[in-house]
Amino acid sequence: MDIVGNVLPQVLKDEATEDKGEMARLQSFVGAIAVADLVKTTLGPKGMDKILKPTGPGQEMSHITVTNDGATILRSMYVENPAAKILIEISKTQDEEVGDGTTTVAVLAGELLREGEKLIQKRIHPQHVIAGWRIARDVALKRLREISTENDINSQEFHDDLVKIARTTLSSKLITSDRDYFADLCVNAVLRLKGSSNLDYIQIIKLPGGTIRDSYLDDGFILKKQITIGCKTRIENAKILVANTAMDYDKIKIYGTKVKVNSMDKVAEIEAAEKEKMKHKVDKILKYQPTVFVNRQLIYNYPEQLLADAGITVIEHADFEGMERVAAATGAEILSTFDAPERSEQILGHCDLIEEIMIGEEKMIKFSGCKKNEACTIVLRGASTHILDEVDRSIHDALCVLITTVKNRRVVWGGGNSEMQMAAACEEEAKKVQGKQAFAIEAFGRALRQIPTIICDNGGYDSAELIQNFKVELQKGNLTYGLNMTDGTIGNMSELGVKECLRVKEQALLAASEAAELIMRVDNIVKCAPRKRERA
Repeated sequence: MDIVGNVLPQVLKDEATEDKGEMARLQSFVGAIAVADLVKTTLGPKGMDKILKPTGPGQEMSHITVTNDGATILRSMYVENPAAKILIEISKTQDEEVGDGTTTVAVLAGELLREGEKLIQKRIHPQHVIAGWRIARDVALKRLREISTENDINSQEFHDDLVKIARTTLSSKLITSDRDYFADLCVNAVLRLKGSSNLDYIQIIKLPGGTIRDSYLDDGFILKKQITIGCKTRIENAKILVANTAMDYDKIKIYGTKVKVNSMDKVAEIEAAEKEKMKHKVDKILKYQPTVFVNRQLIYNYPEQLLADAGITVIEHADFEGMERVAAATGAEILSTFDAPERSEQILGHCDLIEEIMIGEEKMIKFSGCKKNEACTIVLRGASTHILDEVDRSIHDALCVLITTVKNRRVVWGGGNSEMQMAAACEEEAKKVQGKQAFAIEAFGRALRQIPTIICDNGGYDSAELIQNFKVELQKGNLTYGLNMTDGTIGNMSELGVKECLRVKEQALLAASEAAELIMRVDNIVKCAPRKRERA
């Protein structure tokens, strides 16, 4: 009888690797915590910036990005660790869902895993940890909703809440010194939407030059194009036809076909046929009786001349995004064929005035008094493109949070108040739960308390003292107190006007706890063997 040695059969292909048990879990923890630690220093109003520099061939200094936006930093990273990728994904989701809290969600997930690692080292099974976390998450969510407040959407209190939320969101951005100015600007832009969540109506134009304070909100829609030469540059009560159609066939363009002619007369006949074809298309357009024609594509001289002779103002090469915004703002439909002039009333867009304006040194077209009057444009000025890009990201975050607040209407106090109250709720719950799950509930509370701790550390303040003072104030019943990062003290958030959107906190809590649960469950990592290329 053959005796087989203590040799395991090879299941995986050559070059495939497998990490099991503690090693797999450790790899997941290390990767996720490393990503959280990377963005940790950007958290809060005193957070630091990161420079993101590409290393590919031909990349110049103009491609660098200077930002403290968690989603932008994580989106630019290429990581191998699968757990780190999960944190990057939840940060992206947070950005898409509510626009802010992208750093918070990654840091909270990292802190949960840090606490989870300690529990695993105490020989507490991951399933007990997860069960405890779920209890803690429900308790924290309940407390978060209890402490939130709501005002009527048409009240002055709700308008004040929006301004305070915008100021809080912008306080951790580059434009923190001008946050009052930009908060009012963002609130006015969002209130024009009248409850709509369509950000397409808010156009953001970035123009280098001037200072950040030179930025302004302009009623109406601005298109970064010029009106064609020979057309009127001011049109009142405009009827706008928006199209995406080829208007460049006034020259010979017969693709993939060879035409043999024996004289120049024949060439002239082909050109005449092409011109006639184009004239026929222009005649179809004229039946709609527009006063302005906006086309996505190039318009050649002949059709341009025909339209101008008919008294129609021509705007060509409107980029696709700009064309869609024009259509949305003016209530127009985008056409590619022109066979239904009887529907012109529904197809044409309308606005009170179209005129050519100068911003800085660039000519642009302004659409005022659009049919759907929600449209407006935020013109951003700044010393360099890097500053403008960061201001754009900051404004976008603020607009997303404000739109979410208008839909949700519930707000909570900022300055770490909600995290500390949720942590206190977890600690209270841990005293009522028997078994190992109580340790996990306490750990969840400690992870939540790390958010205000990190905010203090980033400001250069003594976090241990501040957090203890914070706990004492909450214990006394001062439930509106939070971190005053200007003075490095505990202050009344009601007096300081620091508020945050409930939906942002809610989404961050749920996303971070779910991601931490997902990574905690891992006990095996299998890397597939690379596919080998066969040589021909």
